[in-house]
Amino acid sequence: MISSWLGDSAVTLPCSQLRSLTTMASPTLSPDSSSQEALSAPTCSPTSDSENLSPDELELLAKLEEQNRLLEADSKSMRSMNGSRRNSGSSLVSSSSASSNLSHLEEDTWILWGRIANEWEEWRRRKEKLLKELIRKGIPHHFRAIVWQLLCSATDMPVKNQYSELLKMSSPCEKLIRRDIARTYPEHEFFKGQDSLGQEVLFNVMKAYSLVDREVGYCQGSAFIVGLLLMQMPEEEAFCVFVRLMQEYRLRELFKPSMAELGLCIYQFEYMLQEQLPDLNTHFRSQSFHTSMYASSWFLTLFLTTFPLPVATRVFDIFMYEGLEIVFRVGLALLQVNQTELMQLDMEGMSQYFQRVIPHQFDSCPDKLILKAYQVKYNPKKMKRLEKEYAAMKSKEMEEQIEIKRLRTENRLLKQRIETLEKESAALADRLIQGQVTRAQEAEENYVIKRELAVVRQQCSSAAEDLQKAQSTIRQLQEQQDNPRLTEDFVAHLETELEQSRLRETETLGALREMQDKVLDMEKRNSSLPDENNVARLQEELKALKVREGEAVASARELKLQLQELSDTWQAHLSRGGRWKESPRKLVLGELQDELMSVRLREAQALAEGRELRQRVVELETQDHIHRNLLNRVEAERAALQEKLQYLAAQNKGLQTQLSESRRKQAEAECKSKEEVMAVRLREADSMAAVAEMRQRIAELEIQREEGRIQGQLNHSDSSQYIRELKDQIEELKAEVRLLKGPPPFEDPLAFDGLGLARHLDEDSLPSSDEELLGVGVGVGAALQDALYPLSPRDARFFRRLERPAKDSEGSSDSDADELAAPYSQGLDN
Repeated sequence: MISSWLGDSAVTLPCSQLRSLTTMASPTLSPDSSSQEALSAPTCSPTSDSENLSPDELELLAKLEEQNRLLEADSKSMRSMNGSRRNSGSSLVSSSSASSNLSHLEEDTWILWGRIANEWEEWRRRKEKLLKELIRKGIPHHFRAIVWQLLCSATDMPVKNQYSELLKMSSPCEKLIRRDIARTYPEHEFFKGQDSLGQEVLFNVMKAYSLVDREVGYCQGSAFIVGLLLMQMPEEEAFCVFVRLMQEYRLRELFKPSMAELGLCIYQFEYMLQEQLPDLNTHFRSQSFHTSMYASSWFLTLFLTTFPLPVATRVFDIFMYEGLEIVFRVGLALLQVNQTELMQLDMEGMSQYFQRVIPHQFDSCPDKLILKAYQVKYNPKKMKRLEKEYAAMKSKEMEEQIEIKRLRTENRLLKQRIETLEKESAALADRLIQGQVTRAQEAEENYVIKRELAVVRQQCSSAAEDLQKAQSTIRQLQEQQDNPRLTEDFVAHLETELEQSRLRETETLGALREMQDKVLDMEKRNSSLPDENNVARLQEELKALKVREGEAVASARELKLQLQELSDTWQAHLSRGGRWKESPRKLVLGELQDELMSVRLREAQALAEGRELRQRVVELETQDHIHRNLLNRVEAERAALQEKLQYLAAQNKGLQTQLSESRRKQAEAECKSKEEVMAVRLREADSMAAVAEMRQRIAELEIQREEGRIQGQLNHSDSSQYIRELKDQIEELKAEVRLLKGPPPFEDPLAFDGLGLARHLDEDSLPSSDEELLGVGVGVGAALQDALYPLSPRDARFFRRLERPAKDSEGSSDSDADELAAPYSQGLDN
């Protein structure tokens, strides 16, 4: 693969062939000045690895250093041209010499990087230190495409063969990708225009990756990285490099929906800020200027939205070799350089300063930024320790969230139980009140019945007195009947009256039987009806009995009247008789017979009245018995209902106890399952940490093996001078390692009350996941949108022209577009 790009030997190629090689190895777009980078690339001084170079390479490096010195002298003479007329001639000579040496320096740079690309594996193994220095000085623009692929090992990936098939598929993220494409490098020629080639290939790469990694899909900020890759290489190679970056450079964890890795990076950066710039950190906290407000875009876009492309590309070169370490270094270097100015600004002023001043401080001298970045203290072991602390803190927060959720669930269940008990208590109170009202009504009805019974008893006593009177009258009538002087007419009349009275008695008895049948029928119907209707029916029956009683009294009065008329007729008959013609003895006998007749009549009348009274007494006793039975039945039903109420209350209490027990068991089971899930996650985190430690151990063993191999070579070498040089080189490497490790970490623990990302959250809004935490503490919201897409006033006019037709076409109902465009409009107003 590399030989096809660079040929078999990059050192022996002439200049014309090297120029043709650059035409093959790079696209036509350049984000920065390649000549300036070509000049600055070979300025490194390989002090530690110079012994490992061949004589040709040493000669080439010497030439490069000489050309750099000439260029520095030329730049100084050019700066002094306007101040002094005396140096004008020398300045012209130096400028002409610089222009003549530029082509030689460029050719030497091409030869060096051509050899590096052609002998990549050897340089990675034996000249890693020199390669790192050259990359920090900048990779030439025309070599970036292949060097980036070599750095991330993306030259031969299986996913490259699937790219064409992925473009034929549809992705659920296409709408979001289309919206953000117009905001990616809007001023760059390659991406200008709605249907430009750059926007089309950018859409293809982002869509293909959203199909390859469906968990991440598409995230704002990744388009800037892909856009930079497309400026250097074709879309297939850019797709492979982007996939490798996401997999091997922690970018995939940064762009996940939860953004847990971004929270870790912010946490580590805050620690470095407090350790190295405590005054500035205190000022940020006093102004409530959180780290996520300015540093989120640094990690998500690798400074591509912060610096101009020439400076950002230099940072990206180092990122391809060293990873996210350069982001921490450059970010802290920017804060160190601008500490004095930031200490004098408030929150709004600092926000404007980060957007307008800081991005253009190093446009003319990106080497100064890189130098400042590598003066920042960076301890990988301390970063590992911070990573473990952050993981422990997150696990503790998750446990607290689980406990809070459990308590909220129990609280909700208790509230529901209280509401249920209150409803049951209200229902029982209503039933109790209803029972009391019912018992009061029954007591009142009993009192009325007792009064009526007393009246009936009084009537019974009066009837007994009337009966005694009737009996005496009957006895008198019987005495009168013994008188033989009664005429046949009078006897016939008496018989007639007697038959009539018997007929009336028979009718009365029939009516009595009918009434008894009706009473029995009413009792049967009353027993079949519900209990609540018994009182009303008894009242109706009582009224009917009163009516019948009145009718019976009326009939008795009519009978008395008839008897009175009969007695009057009898008296008149006696008065018309011829008693004066008879002897006194016969007269006395007649009087006795008449008196006997009258007595008998009175007796018959008394008997009729007695029968009527007995009938009345029987009716009253029957009613009394019915009422007593009714009262007994009502009392029995009331007792049964009371027992049923007690049974239902006990059953309800038992069911409530069972329900609370089942809910408690369910809550315990849920808590146990959640604790098991947390334990599994903790074990996974421990296993990942163990794997990382094993990898580090393997790397150390490989280094020891390489040192042993070098030692073996030293033992078998005959050149003492070569051995001494290698030993000196080893001592220098050890000194440099000690220098990079820095001073030992401090022992006193620092109080970082502001490093927790959820510090400003109240207790009620505790987040339940990394996504909620970053949505509040990390600030991946409107501030992140402004940081990702900062636009100048000229960019704002261009973006408004793009945004106005989009609004006309999509309409006001597209809420997603409004939400995504809101941060950019805020950035434009700023």
